[in-house]
Amino acid sequence: MLARVGLWCFRNPRKTVVGWAILLVAVAVAFLLVGSRFDSEYDAPASDSREGREVLKEHFGELAGRANGAIVFRAEAGVHDPEVRAAIGRMLGQVAAIEGVTVTSPYAPEALHEGQGGASPIGDAPLTLHVRDGHQISADGRIAYASLNVAQEIDLDRAAGIGAEIAGLAPRQPGLQVEIAGDTLAPLETPQSEFIGLAFAVVVLIVSFGSVLAMGLPIAVAGVGVGVGAALTSLLSNLLPIPEFATSIGAMIGLGVGIDYALFIISRFRDGLQPDGGNGSERSIFRAMNTAGRAVVFAGITVVISLLGMVVIGLSFVTGLAVSATLTVAATMVASVTLLPALIGFVRERIEITRWRGLIAAGLGAVALLGVGIGFRPLLLAFPAALLVLLAGYIIPPLRGIVPKRPRRPLRRTLAWRWSRLVQAHPWWGLGAGVALLLAIAAPIPTLQLNFADESNFPEETTTRRAYDLLAEGFGPGFNGPLIVTARPAVAEDRAALTQLVEALGAAEGVALASGPLPSDLSNPANAPAYLIRVVPETSPQDEATSDLVRTLRNEVVPAAVEGSTLDVKITGSMATSMDFTSYLSQRVPIFIGAVLALSFVLLMVVFRSILVPVKAVIMNVLALAASFGVVVAIFQWGWLGSLIGIAGGPIDPFIPMMLFAIVFGLSMDYEVFLLSRVREAYGRSGDATNSVADGLASTAKLITAAAAIMVVVFASFVFEDSRSIKVFGLGLAVAIAIDATIVRMLLVPSAMALLGERNWWLPGWLDRVLPRLSFEGEASR
Repeated sequence: MLARVGLWCFRNPRKTVVGWAILLVAVAVAFLLVGSRFDSEYDAPASDSREGREVLKEHFGELAGRANGAIVFRAEAGVHDPEVRAAIGRMLGQVAAIEGVTVTSPYAPEALHEGQGGASPIGDAPLTLHVRDGHQISADGRIAYASLNVAQEIDLDRAAGIGAEIAGLAPRQPGLQVEIAGDTLAPLETPQSEFIGLAFAVVVLIVSFGSVLAMGLPIAVAGVGVGVGAALTSLLSNLLPIPEFATSIGAMIGLGVGIDYALFIISRFRDGLQPDGGNGSERSIFRAMNTAGRAVVFAGITVVISLLGMVVIGLSFVTGLAVSATLTVAATMVASVTLLPALIGFVRERIEITRWRGLIAAGLGAVALLGVGIGFRPLLLAFPAALLVLLAGYIIPPLRGIVPKRPRRPLRRTLAWRWSRLVQAHPWWGLGAGVALLLAIAAPIPTLQLNFADESNFPEETTTRRAYDLLAEGFGPGFNGPLIVTARPAVAEDRAALTQLVEALGAAEGVALASGPLPSDLSNPANAPAYLIRVVPETSPQDEATSDLVRTLRNEVVPAAVEGSTLDVKITGSMATSMDFTSYLSQRVPIFIGAVLALSFVLLMVVFRSILVPVKAVIMNVLALAASFGVVVAIFQWGWLGSLIGIAGGPIDPFIPMMLFAIVFGLSMDYEVFLLSRVREAYGRSGDATNSVADGLASTAKLITAAAAIMVVVFASFVFEDSRSIKVFGLGLAVAIAIDATIVRMLLVPSAMALLGERNWWLPGWLDRVLPRLSFEGEASR
């Protein structure tokens, strides 16, 4: 059926392209009308921190909001200097006039909002406002902060715009430094890194294919898939809590798999056009869709299954990420088996012809794309230069000339075939060296620290990082991650335990300050339904000692302080929420990983009718993943080479290893499927278990190398983004794909398959009869 669909698209290219154009316009218009509402909030269900946040939402209003921040001041003359105080006062008055913003001056614990002064009810003011007078000024009088709270209904894009607007109001006064704290208020840079990957993809595809048309089609298909996926993700963010960086992750994955899938289909189509292929364009596309097209669908479904497996984790934040990435992969996969045949239908046999004008213009286009990616405007002049070359190509005879094609080498004279036979001649050495190398790269994994990175991990030149450092300098390292303790008395007598609770929290080892209790009802504090205590640790939010402190407070200090009362006490705040989220994921991720591995094993066993081949594939993919995790820990946690990509050492976001596993495992299975399908095909023809491995490796080596090189650069280019999470994803995926395409495919696979020999394709007879027949390699001809 898939081959017939592809053939119809090939024969009706205009209808197919128009259909995709209508879809693109429809989702774009829907996005413009509806907009997006990304949400990066995360909560662990049935946790202490979640219950505490619910108390905040019920009794303290906007205090539970996510968009809190601060304006941080540092004055050489001291913040009490009359000129400094006047300048700060003028700025805060302007900030208070911004709609949806509440601000509190460091000079008086009163909230100003929407241009009005005076005390505000507790529901409209952040916690940091309601402490003793002068607490917002450091002991030496040189650093102060004004608390900010942005209304909950304001989305992240608008919050970032508010941050930029506030920064623009800073007074230009000698000796006065003004910075904006709060990651939600941090400037949002429009991602451009994907253009670096596209520029490299143009070069690699031309070198690999020797054809400009064959180069352009994969990029066009990937671009359409990413565009549809991004628009659908934005629309879905109105229904699901999807983080704002989901579109960047989708673009990263979509570009990689889109170019990969198109590469494999186009390569099969061109094989059919060769003199020894024996068929015209229609038969070639039928054959390509019936073989490589099926493999693409199988590989795409594997990636989708890996991603959707994260839904079982049961966290809305993770579900949003999984669904958004799945949308992009699915859109790209569908485009590969419908839009791509249609585009091929426009060019047909001309896909083999490249003229000098097209080759030069493509090279100039790659230069221009690189200029967009790195933000170097002079390189953008390559765009009009490419257009001029194309136009001149119709006038200047040499530019109309056809670029000579490189002759194809016989399969068994290629470097890949000779390399495979060399490795197969010494399989134990190859297997031992490959496993030892991967285990050495994975060595940092035991030190993995999972936690959400805080603002100390922003680049040093950003206002967010400078504000963080100023607050830590003036008020202590724990000030940037206070704990919020909520207490609800069941009976009036329980309120007597509040004072004892505050004293116990303040006296606990590792606590710098405990202030409160703050009543939820300021008009009747003695009978308020809930109270709030602010606890400032002595250590920074990312310090493991802070996590230990939270556990100590929950398990020892609080129970002892409220013993004999029914006071319901919960500890929340960003640090406690992060800790509970990490703990929740740690308990469920092994189940998710086990399920994905088991399902992948079953699918490969059904397709390849083998037990040992899927076992080998699963083990090798796990080794490659472990090595990529080791590199991530060394760079992002230990800080190795961190200065080169603008990061400081810190913990790894707890959802990242799970996301990396789902994405990388799915992508690595692509290469496994394409390689093993050729090996199995060669074995079916010859029955030679040794040479079939070398033949399969040689027939796919160039293709897999080109695809992997493109994916590595596409993924690695995202380390230039501002978001730390995107940097981790980009580098982790790039390393994993590089390892998979080199150490695994070129060393471990031929070594292991040489050792197994005929047993590679062993399957018990009873199991062969029970398993369903599922083949992604259809008939090679119509």
